[in-house]
Amino acid sequence: MFGALAIVIVLLLSPFIITMSLAAVAAVLGRLLHQDAEDRHQGSSLIHTNT
Repeated sequence: MFGALAIVIVLLLSPFIITMSLAAVAAVLGRLLHQDAEDRHQGSSLIHTNT
């Protein structure tokens, strides 16, 4: 009985856990790419249009 309950709980929580982990990966990747773009184009006259 305990095993079946554990499987049901894992199946109910897995979409939430997967979504939150992918959101965290997207946030980190977005921050790193944004920082890379700022470093590559430092001093450009067009950098103020990218905010």
